[in-house]
Amino acid sequence: MGRKKVLAVVHTVTYGKRLLDVLALLEGDFRLQVVFTAPPHAFGDDVPAFLTRLGSVVLPWEQATRMTFDLALAAGPRGVQYIDAPLITLPHGANYLKRVVGGANAGVAGLRRRDLLPGGRPPAAVVVPHLAELRELARDCPEVLPLAHVTGDPAHDRITASLPLRAAYRRALGLADEQKLVVAVSTWGAQSSFGRFDALLPRLIGELPATRYRTALLVHPNVWSGHGAYQIRSWLARCGELGMALVPPEADWRSVLIAADWIIGDHGSVTLYGTLTGAPMLLATSPEREINPSSPAAALAAHAPALSPTHPLVDQLDYAAREYRPDEYAAIAARITSEPGRFNRNMRRLMYRLLGMGQPAHEPVTVPLPEPPPLPAWVPGRGEVSA
Repeated sequence: MGRKKVLAVVHTVTYGKRLLDVLALLEGDFRLQVVFTAPPHAFGDDVPAFLTRLGSVVLPWEQATRMTFDLALAAGPRGVQYIDAPLITLPHGANYLKRVVGGANAGVAGLRRRDLLPGGRPPAAVVVPHLAELRELARDCPEVLPLAHVTGDPAHDRITASLPLRAAYRRALGLADEQKLVVAVSTWGAQSSFGRFDALLPRLIGELPATRYRTALLVHPNVWSGHGAYQIRSWLARCGELGMALVPPEADWRSVLIAADWIIGDHGSVTLYGTLTGAPMLLATSPEREINPSSPAAALAAHAPALSPTHPLVDQLDYAAREYRPDEYAAIAARITSEPGRFNRNMRRLMYRLLGMGQPAHEPVTVPLPEPPPLPAWVPGRGEVSA
């Protein structure tokens, strides 16, 4: 039986996780064979292990660029001009949040001409999450506008579909009914929360009574790749001994985010997705120069309380909870996608159209997120502070 070949181009673990949500729409179709490849990338060190865990067929990059495929998917632009296939490009995070300032690479990451026309070649389709992106495409790269498809956001849809499972996720984490979960989130880069963890971590350990609060750290996979897993675990080893959970990069962070009672974040995608959960927020950092001013991240930076270095952390969490206004955060979350709940339908239709095949005769289902791994056991007396 002749099967059509679909190539997933996995530059980094972050890109790979986004593609898995898309590839799930092809499950059960015996007419298709999905294979993977990993182009060279500065943050691609962990990709081979990621693909090994999947048990996937992996083509060396040099071989993949010499073959022809019926469809290719990529969540990043690097090197994809060498792929011989109808190519769909899509963002790897929430919206287009980050701005590159200065130099030849200046612009909004993901919406620069070099991102949209890699190697000067237009892809078959450019997937965007929101109608607002069409205005930016019309201004900055109008030749791509006819190729743009507003499909929505897969992480948004899986998070919202999984919100009713919050209690189950909290049980899986091992949280007691009276305990509150504080999740500290970091994107990557010099201005990320991780760059200030040396100031934040002692506060999470020393100021939050361990009988009432548990803490978890969600660190961007690029940080793990850039410094190495050994170094990250070495830096944070004492935190783990005191009961703080370091969520590994291969785990699904989204269920941990849903379980949170508070989120301490920055200008990255995970923090923005936190607006879907109902958890009050504090921003440890929100560098204006690095934020796309027309993005929902800019709206969140202007709205969420900023973490103060001088006031007690418990008081700040209480303040964030008192000042939390669900309608205001919902308005920010609504800017993530203009197709809420419809990514699977829209994306599957696009892929099968480019494949020249009829879709399977069933509705694509948004599968709830898996349960998170349990938090490390809290040992009484370690890191405990009296209320």
